[in-house]
Amino acid sequence: MFGATYFGRHAIRRSIIEMTETMAPAFMGDVSDPLVWFEIMPDNTITLFSPKVEMGQGTFTGFAQIAADELEIDIEQLNVVHGPSTLGNVDGLSTGGSLSIAGLWMPLRELSATMRQMLVLEAAKKMEVPADTLSVSKGVVSDGSRSMTYGEIVEGVKEWDIPETPPLKDVSSYQYVGKSVPRIDLVDKVVGAPMFGMDVDLPDMLYGSVARPNKIGSVFSGADISKAEKMPGVVKVVLEEDFVGVVAETQVQAELAKQAIEVNWKSSGDWTTEKIRSVIEVGKGDSYVIQEEGDAEGIFDEYQDSEQYYEASYDSPIGAHAQLEPNGAVADVKGDKAIIYISTQVVKLTADEVADRLSLDSENVTVMPTYLGGGFGRRLHTPNAMQAAVLSKAVGRPVKCFFNRKEEFQNDTFRPPTHHVLKAKLSSSGMIDAIEHSFSSGDVMHGSPIFPAFMSDVLGADGGAIRGGLIQYRSILNYRSVYWHVDLPFATSWWRSLGLLANTFAIESFIDELADRVGKDPVEFRLAHIRDDEYGKRLSDVIRTAADKSGFTNKVQDGRAMGFAASVDAGVPCAHVVEVSIVDNEIKVHKATCVMDPGMAVNPDQVKAQCEGSVIMGLSASLYEEMFVDDNELRPVNYGAYRMAMMKDSPKELDVVILESTGVPGPVGEPPLGPIGAAIANAVYRLSGKRLRSLPLKLV
Repeated sequence: MFGATYFGRHAIRRSIIEMTETMAPAFMGDVSDPLVWFEIMPDNTITLFSPKVEMGQGTFTGFAQIAADELEIDIEQLNVVHGPSTLGNVDGLSTGGSLSIAGLWMPLRELSATMRQMLVLEAAKKMEVPADTLSVSKGVVSDGSRSMTYGEIVEGVKEWDIPETPPLKDVSSYQYVGKSVPRIDLVDKVVGAPMFGMDVDLPDMLYGSVARPNKIGSVFSGADISKAEKMPGVVKVVLEEDFVGVVAETQVQAELAKQAIEVNWKSSGDWTTEKIRSVIEVGKGDSYVIQEEGDAEGIFDEYQDSEQYYEASYDSPIGAHAQLEPNGAVADVKGDKAIIYISTQVVKLTADEVADRLSLDSENVTVMPTYLGGGFGRRLHTPNAMQAAVLSKAVGRPVKCFFNRKEEFQNDTFRPPTHHVLKAKLSSSGMIDAIEHSFSSGDVMHGSPIFPAFMSDVLGADGGAIRGGLIQYRSILNYRSVYWHVDLPFATSWWRSLGLLANTFAIESFIDELADRVGKDPVEFRLAHIRDDEYGKRLSDVIRTAADKSGFTNKVQDGRAMGFAASVDAGVPCAHVVEVSIVDNEIKVHKATCVMDPGMAVNPDQVKAQCEGSVIMGLSASLYEEMFVDDNELRPVNYGAYRMAMMKDSPKELDVVILESTGVPGPVGEPPLGPIGAAIANAVYRLSGKRLRSLPLKLV
C-alpha cells in the first residue's frame, strides 16, 4: 500500500488538484447545535451569530435570506452579527476562498429548519396539542385558534431537545432566496456607523504603536528606548524579545515616540526588482506536474523546430493588497482574560495566538470580529492582535494599535510575482494538438498559518499559486501544466483570487494568440477545444452568452476593439468581453461584459455586485498596480504612488449576466476576477497590433 502510494503520489496529487479546481470545500465548523447559532429574543426577533466575517461581500445578507426562509420569519426579524471566538461555531477554515455562502448553504438551511422544529415542538408542549397540528408563519406558531410567538415559546425553557433535521423546504417555495434583497448592513454603511476595527473605542483606552522594518528580511535584535520613554504622553515603552512598541495617551504621541526608538534590525541581501525577476523564472526552483494528459512533452520534442510549434512567455509583478483599513486591533487584557476587537479573517487562529503568547487558557481569550474595511486575503493572518495584547497587558488598560499606511504597504503579505511559458503544437487544420503551461511563483498557500504543513507535502504544488493554472480546454488530447516553486525573500500569501488572475492572463492571452495564428475567431476557437461533458457545457454556455450579449466582433470599430477571455475557478466558469480604446498611449476600458455561472444565486443583485467588484479590482491590477524593490525596500508606500484604478478609469458600462445551472450556490467573490487581464490584452492587440505579455499592461 505504501509503495503504491509513493510511486503513485504524482497522479494522486494531480487528481486532488483537479478536484479542487472544480469544487468548493465544505464548512468546517460545528453544526450540531442550533442554540449556538441562534438567539431568540422576547420581542420575537432572532439573532444569527455568523461564523464568517463580513468584509463587504454581502455574506450577512445571504445568510439572513437562507435562515429567514427556513425559520419562517420575515427577514426584518433577523439580525446577523459576528460570532465571538468563544461561541463554538467558528469555522476552522477561516473566511476566504469565496466560500461563505457556498460552504454554509446546506448547513445553515438545516440548522434553521431544526431550530424551527425545536420551537414547534416546544410550542406543542406549552399548548398541549400534537406538533403536527401546528403551523408557522412570520415567527408565530398557531393551531388555528391559539398562537405563540417564538419569543413567547422560549420563555422559561431551560433544556431543549434537538430533533432530527426535518425535510427542508423546496427552494422554489422560498420567499427570499433567489431574490435581490437589499443589504441588511446598507444603512449603517451609508451613515458611517462605527462598525469596523478602527472604529472601536473603549473607556480608558490608550494608543499603541509598534516599530516595524522597512527593509526586506529584517529581524528584530533589540532597541534603545531611552529617548522614547521621555517623550510627551508616553505611558510605557514595551521591549520584548521580538518587537518593541509604545503605549501613549494619543495616537500621535505614540507614533512620535516610536520614531525616537533606535531599533536594531538584522537584515541580509541587497534585493532589487531586477533580482526578484531573475529569481522568478520557469526552470528555477522545484517543479511539480499538476496536470497531464497524453504526451505533450514528446510532441514538443518532435515538432519544436517546425512552423506548427508556438511559444510565448508572460509575467506579472508583485501586488499589494492596498485595502482601505490598515491592520490593527484593540486589546483589553485584565488578569487572566483578554478581549480582542479586530478586523480579521481568522478568528480562531487569532485567539489561539493571543492565548499562546500570554500563556492563557484558550477559553479566556475572546476575539470579537468586526466588519472588515477590506480583506482580500490580507487578514488571513493577524499576529498584530498578539502585539496589541502584549501592550495592553503591560499597562493594564485597553490599547488600540494599528499600522500606519507606510507600514501597511511595506509589511504586506504580497501577491507573488509570476513568470509563465506556454507552448503549443498546432495541426494542419488549425486545431491544438498539444499545449503546455509552465509557470513560476512564490508561496501563496504554503507557509500560511491556516494551511496545515503536512498538506504541502501531500500536494507538493502550492494550491493557491496554481489556482487557474490548469488547461481548461480538455478536448485537446495532449495537455500539461507544470508549476515551479521558488522561495522569495519577502512574505507572499493570499491575494484575492490567488493565482487565478496571473495564470488566466497567461493562458487566455496565449489561446488568443493561437487563434490569431491560424486565422480563427477566438470565441469559436475556444469552443472547439472544450470537452463535451457537464464541466465543458457550463464553460461553453458562459462563453457563448458573453459573445452574444456583448455583440463580440474581431473588427475595430470607431477606434475601439473587443477582447475575450474565459476561466473556471472552484467550479465556477466565467467569461469576459471588454471594449477598449487607446488614448495618449493609455488603455481605456469603456465597457465590460461579465457572464458567470455560480450554479445558483442566493441574492442575484449581490452576485452582480461581486462580479462588478472583481472586474474593477482585476482591471486595476491589470493596468496599474505593481510594487518595486529598491535598495532592499518594497515601494511605493502610499496611495497615489501605488497607482490603482479610480472612478474615471472604470468602464462606463458594466453588464453582468448570471447563468444558473446546478441549483447549488458556488463561490462568487473571486472567479470573475480571472479573465479581465487577458480580455484587455487581447483587445489591445486588435487595436495596436502589439501583444502585451506583462502585467500591468503598458503600451510604452
